[in-house]
Amino acid sequence: MTHSATTEKRHDGKPEGTGTGGTKPRRRRRGRIVLLTLLILLLAAGGTAYWLYSDLDGNIKAVDLDKAIGDDRPAKLPTSGQNILVLGSDSRAGANAALKTGHVSGARSDTALVMHIPEGRREAVAVSIPRDTLVTRPECTRADGSKVPSARRVMFNSIYSQVGSACVVKTVEKISGIRMDHYMEIDFAGFKDLVDAIGGVNVTVAKDIHDSSSGLDLTAGTHRLNGTQSLEFVRTRHGIGDGSDLGRIGLQQQFMTALLSEIKKQDLLGSPTKTYKIADSLTQALTTDSDLASLTALADFGRSMNGVDPSTMETIMLPVAYDKVDPNRVVAAEPQASALWEALRTDSVIPESAKKSPATGGSS
Repeated sequence: MTHSATTEKRHDGKPEGTGTGGTKPRRRRRGRIVLLTLLILLLAAGGTAYWLYSDLDGNIKAVDLDKAIGDDRPAKLPTSGQNILVLGSDSRAGANAALKTGHVSGARSDTALVMHIPEGRREAVAVSIPRDTLVTRPECTRADGSKVPSARRVMFNSIYSQVGSACVVKTVEKISGIRMDHYMEIDFAGFKDLVDAIGGVNVTVAKDIHDSSSGLDLTAGTHRLNGTQSLEFVRTRHGIGDGSDLGRIGLQQQFMTALLSEIKKQDLLGSPTKTYKIADSLTQALTTDSDLASLTALADFGRSMNGVDPSTMETIMLPVAYDKVDPNRVVAAEPQASALWEALRTDSVIPESAKKSPATGGSS
């Protein structure tokens, strides 16, 4: 059974999630902090005090990947390396209610990163999968037990809303040949309470941003954003650049970095009440695989990752090319994409050729 992805066009006819022909991302995006790093830092900041917050375990939602996917998965790494799928979900109902932009149901995976931590835990690579990439979705099982047949040419970010997070994990494993050891998802709408809990976040914008859709209205310069403004910031798209989703992804990454910096500044150990409030906000927005669905497991995992230096983390976009049938969508570019996945599977150095994306005219 074959399904076609719904076409979403921008005003300039280019696909959402890709830039114009003149958009050329930097060769290496070092120092970008992904959602997982934020979580690890927060737990580490609590140190040995995490056991005080055992009642927060109930906030964390869990996905049993083994039950949902079964044995039809790639083999685990022969080393102690780890692969984690990190999703930033875009809750349409939560986001629009907070932004007062109407009532839209459903959710989509707004940001998807395959985070690879090689043996030794000293460095990390995160591969970003563009949301409008056409993929073959494998046969999946929904949370209610119903089967969903395989489908070709499905837009990647639609899988989350149509079938569920376990199917997103299975799809990533199929296209990459890499087993995801863990899964983490954070709802962007959940950051509203988190930002308010820490007293706001400073961001600097080079140009004025005026987006009537998200409600964001900022002049060039540095601003301290509250929770609602932060949600507007990560949701804005029409008020920056050419209106493509690349601009929004850039703002989300900037916001994650700013949020991490703000948490580092705060004396969480010296304020148990504040630490609890922050942890409560974060865990309410968090979904993990069942193996990580407790503060104890998360803290243990976070401590095992202490050797990873976020400043040396490299984020690479999956090399993509415009689809020949539907130029408003992209597909994995070959042989670059296969070479990238192979390097991660074998803990090898990623060749520069595997980072070049034809859709952007240069390095991904």
